[in-house]
Amino acid sequence: MTRLTEEIRQELTRHILPFWRGLRDDVHGGYVGRVDYDLRRHPEADKGCILNSRILWFFSEAYLLLREEELLREAEHAYHMLCRMTDSVNGGVFWSLRADGAVADGTKHTYNQAFAIYALSAYYRASGSTEALERARALFRVIESKCRDEGGYLEAFTMDWRPESNEKLSENGVMAARTMNTLLHVMEGYTGLYQAWPDQELKARLYEILEIWETKIYSRENRRQEVFFDHAYHSLIDLHSFGHDIETSWLAEKTLSALDDPALTARIRPLLLDMADHTFHAAFTDHGFANECEKGVVSQKRIWWVQAEALMGFLNAFEKTGEERYRQAVRTQWAYIRDALVDPRPGSEWFWYLHEDGTPGADEPIVEPWKCPYHNGRMCFEVLRRAAQEDSL
Repeated sequence: MTRLTEEIRQELTRHILPFWRGLRDDVHGGYVGRVDYDLRRHPEADKGCILNSRILWFFSEAYLLLREEELLREAEHAYHMLCRMTDSVNGGVFWSLRADGAVADGTKHTYNQAFAIYALSAYYRASGSTEALERARALFRVIESKCRDEGGYLEAFTMDWRPESNEKLSENGVMAARTMNTLLHVMEGYTGLYQAWPDQELKARLYEILEIWETKIYSRENRRQEVFFDHAYHSLIDLHSFGHDIETSWLAEKTLSALDDPALTARIRPLLLDMADHTFHAAFTDHGFANECEKGVVSQKRIWWVQAEALMGFLNAFEKTGEERYRQAVRTQWAYIRDALVDPRPGSEWFWYLHEDGTPGADEPIVEPWKCPYHNGRMCFEVLRRAAQEDSL
């Protein structure tokens, strides 16, 4: 496992970080928004706020881990772009800008606001910028005043905050009024903000989110999260998202750690470990981690973010249970990522997905508004931090 940790360090410092630094756009600002499968770059592509937020978070966290000043400069560059993505009239951040700075898509999505909070909070911790922290707090107030009702968090809005349909976070043929994914990342964004700003109202919102998750999102009967809901939290589809379940199984631990409430942890952690165990049996093989199961049919695509989250979920499960099967799963999952998912071509990063037989999905790009350094970068950060803190590997 010492070798695994060193290989992951090399993947971060010699591959992932140089790739994203190489996409810096000093003409239009931010970072190039699209790189095709054939590695052709598109500096004229729209700048997605989710992609830019995740890049800002990535460089901020990389600086906090490695303490290299050039990483903080990259984070500052992404920060200036995120400031441009903020609506100074109506509040919140846009979905995307054109390369020339005009608004490409003015949708205000709760998911998007949450990732901006996550990024700004990390940048504040890295840089000490009180302006960044105030922007994060302002977005917290936006979500709480515009994006929620008595039942929890809503999804999509127009530029001036009128509700609209949720195409952006709905899939699999349904149109969801609420989604597991948005709630998960509001929790993540709020947890990041709480690390920077331990406010009591924010703390109360985190408790509420965990209650919604426990009582509305998690299905004890199915040992999984439900994914898409109507307004009253009725599940709209028989869908098991293996990737989101294994991601939540470890990511929610961040929130439990921040709240530091032993009774809450004792109640929630068994559910998280139950999800990890279920996906271990349902989705994990020696050639990667399956994507999802819809109405009993398993999608065998090996998607980049799902593979990174599987490694982290198994590492967390090993740390919490001591079960050797999870430590071996970490080793197996890393070998698959290293040997199959990492693109060996110079000037590339990770493939978007692989087919079950290990061939790359050439119909998807290397960079686009959702393809980012967040999942694989976070995997690297977490492994290296945990290895430094204790001999858990």
